Amino acid sequence: MENGGPGTLRTRQVLLLFVLLGISQAVSESGRFSVAEEMQSGSFIGNLAKDLGLEVGELSSRGAQIVSKDNKQHLQLDLNTGDLLLRETLDREELCGSTQQCVLHFQVLMKNPLQFFRIELQVRDINDHSPVFLEKEMRLEIPENSPVGAVFLLESAKDLDVGINTIKNYTISPNSNFHVKIRVNPDNRKYPELVLDKALDYEGQPELSFILTALDGGSPPRSGTALVRVVVVDINDNAPEFEQPFYDVKIPENSILGSPVVTVSAWDLDSGTNGEISYTLSHASEDICKTFEINQKSGEVILTALLDFETTESYSIIIQATDGGGLFGKSTVRIQVMDVNDNAPEVTVSSVISPIPENSPETVVVVFSILDRDSGDNGRMICSIPEDLPFTLKPSVENYYTLETEGTLDREIRAEYNITITVADLGTPRLKTQHNIILLVSDVNDNAPIFSQTSYTLFVRENNSPALHMGSVSATDRDSGSNAQVTYSLLPPQDPHLPLASLVSINVDNGHLFALRSLDYEALRAFEFCVGATDAGSPALSSEALVRVEVMDENDNSPFVLYPLQNDSAPCTELVPRAAEAGYLVTKVVAMDSDSGQNAWLSYQLLKATEPGLFSVWAHNGEVRTARLLSERDGVKHRLIVLVKDNGEPPRSTSVTLHVLLVDGFSQPYLPLPEVALDEAQADSLTVYLVIALASVSSLFLFSLLSFIAVWLCRRNRAASVDCRSVPEGHFPSHLVDVSGTGTLSQRYLYEAFLTGGSGTNEFKFLKPIIPNFPPQGPGKEIEENPSFLNSFGFSIQ
Repeated sequence: MENGGPGTLRTRQVLLLFVLLGISQAVSESGRFSVAEEMQSGSFIGNLAKDLGLEVGELSSRGAQIVSKDNKQHLQLDLNTGDLLLRETLDREELCGSTQQCVLHFQVLMKNPLQFFRIELQVRDINDHSPVFLEKEMRLEIPENSPVGAVFLLESAKDLDVGINTIKNYTISPNSNFHVKIRVNPDNRKYPELVLDKALDYEGQPELSFILTALDGGSPPRSGTALVRVVVVDINDNAPEFEQPFYDVKIPENSILGSPVVTVSAWDLDSGTNGEISYTLSHASEDICKTFEINQKSGEVILTALLDFETTESYSIIIQATDGGGLFGKSTVRIQVMDVNDNAPEVTVSSVISPIPENSPETVVVVFSILDRDSGDNGRMICSIPEDLPFTLKPSVENYYTLETEGTLDREIRAEYNITITVADLGTPRLKTQHNIILLVSDVNDNAPIFSQTSYTLFVRENNSPALHMGSVSATDRDSGSNAQVTYSLLPPQDPHLPLASLVSINVDNGHLFALRSLDYEALRAFEFCVGATDAGSPALSSEALVRVEVMDENDNSPFVLYPLQNDSAPCTELVPRAAEAGYLVTKVVAMDSDSGQNAWLSYQLLKATEPGLFSVWAHNGEVRTARLLSERDGVKHRLIVLVKDNGEPPRSTSVTLHVLLVDGFSQPYLPLPEVALDEAQADSLTVYLVIALASVSSLFLFSLLSFIAVWLCRRNRAASVDCRSVPEGHFPSHLVDVSGTGTLSQRYLYEAFLTGGSGTNEFKFLKPIIPNFPPQGPGKEIEENPSFLNSFGFSIQ
């Protein structure tokens, strides 16, 4: 055993034995019935319900059944009437042999609650057998000098009946020399002795014959006859005598064939043939003749058949020693068979309940009985099962046991139990019997489906094809059969505005998720919903898991230029003084991309210019600057085409056309100093915020940007110190520099242009408020349909 040792098992078995020996369970009194042998099958014996004090309907409702130790069904019970009937014709001699009282024991097993009733059926003997002599002719040699009153043994007849129907008397045909005297041997069998009434005369009548008749006590009596021939032997006046009149012998039942049992010895005082002794078995039954044999010369009794203590415990043999003259002596040998532990215990199962529903309370699953045909300690038994099983053995009445569950079972932990019932006796050597019972545990829907993950994240690229397989969810159920059949469904979303039914569908059988329509990252970047898994049990159990769908962006939107605005109206012309130095900020191309990530990273490139090399475009912020000093040879009007390209794969781009006009200078600019100071303060603050944001992208880019801003501020302050109200020919006002840190428009900008009368020059001022988010389709369509849309983003020309 795993959880103990041999000591633990031995202790448990000893305790079970004492419990078995000391248990006293209430059992109804035995029902006693009687029936004569040879009655036909179906004969009425008695009413079992009436005899046991039960209602007739109780027999059927409690599943009454008749069981016997040898599993032979001699009786049948009518559950509708309670009548006890014969199933087959009974032969008392076959069932009980020579036993006087032939009683068959049965048990009535009733369930709900478990109860046993004992039934005793006495089979009455009828006189259906006549006495039979084994030898139809007996020959006796009697010396002529035998005295009157001498007794001579005759072979007895055999009658299989018992009691009053067995042999009661022996008679002989009338004659003047002999009469019959009845004797009883140690096993209570009657045998005849021939008594001499008149002296024999060998010369007058050397041989006599008469009929020996055996009569039984039946009504009417039956009889059997044998011929007795008496041969008168001439003068032998000494009969053999045994050393012991009685021999008591013990022999084990497992003795081998040919084993010597006992040797008897007798002597005769006569000489010659009259003193020669031969030994024979006298009045021996057929069973004794088959089991033992005596050496006629030596008197040794030898075993010729196997012994069985459980069948016959002792034998009584009369041994006759006869001399050559016909005289004889007798001695009785009693042979006691000693029991040997040669019968293993027997297990008889009466009832098995399988399968057992899981989650059931303590339940009787097996009813069985045990039997050992040995006696004493050889027949005492202990019963056990493995300790690691959730079952317990409970003794009942007359070696009956019940196997019950200790508590509820769980099929998901173990669906089948192979229970070995071990029954061992206390003999030496100990014999045991093992009986295996397989019990199945049936499933109950006590487990809800379990998803492989509590939440799932699926990634789907936008612009997908309808019915695209996005991914799968999977749930398993530990139950079996229909209780483990899982179906999947979409649960109502928590967001009532989410059109889940038009976005996603699920395969109810395998949990595959499909996109019902093409998704747009710019319209719906992610959404969540719950998936339910329900089994087919009754009642059905379910569970749910969260599914999050992340829409992955694709480069499906081209950059959109916010400034300068490209429309059918007059193009915007940028004014540049001829006195501008190299690196002078002409304008800034402001664009945005509705995509995200690297698909929205914009770069700027000067695609075409009227005079190449005069202007350059910064790739990262879209600033258009002079590449060199202007000269008188440079034309007045210039046309620049700037390409704005994103970083997607494949990249998308758009182009914008700029018109630049070179002028000689500006006069009487209207530039209020307080506003300039305010604008400068706001520009400085926003520049710091943008620098901090860009620092997370690249420290190298941040360093370059800060260097550029520092140089630019120094130049601006130097120009402002010369003249804060007028713009000289050689220097352009510093407030024309764009203070935004990047070419990609991520916030709202306000551009205002003031044209002063009479000067012929333009003065610009750039302010930077906040831009709201564009609609998903981008600002282009809105600007084309409604030009005032630009004003909502802070663009105005005065």
